[in-house]
Amino acid sequence: MRYFLDTEYNGFGGALLSLALVPEDGGEEFYITLECDAELDPWVERHVIPFLDMVPEGLVSARMSRQSAATALASWLAHDEAPDIVADWPEDLAQISMLLVTGPGTMIQVPPLSLHFVPLHGFSTAANSVVPHNALHDARALRDHVMGIEP
Repeated sequence: MRYFLDTEYNGFGGALLSLALVPEDGGEEFYITLECDAELDPWVERHVIPFLDMVPEGLVSARMSRQSAATALASWLAHDEAPDIVADWPEDLAQISMLLVTGPGTMIQVPPLSLHFVPLHGFSTAANSVVPHNALHDARALRDHVMGIEP
């Protein structure tokens, strides 16, 4: 199945703050937020942090460690034998890839997955999102847009 991905992170090249995967079939969504010990980028502090928990009840949990987030992601993906993850921004794919890495030479066990970069020039997930700069709402906006332009 295809899953639409969005992430929020602490400025350019910064630590992952939240990650969402939204399935194309409208099924169960995945959303996590991570602990951040680093000083927050001022833009992120103003435009991302206040909106991290603006998601449906049941999806919000306490901030997770990277290890807990990786475990939660692996558990959620385990039901699909070949997930296809779609993003419109390269950093989103980098962030999910790095979340799979749990230490030197180690990674969390996930099924074989595909990562697809779909550049959508002129489209902004945040501008089309119900809650801009919230990974879950932005991933939903991405799904709706991509599925709306497909034949």
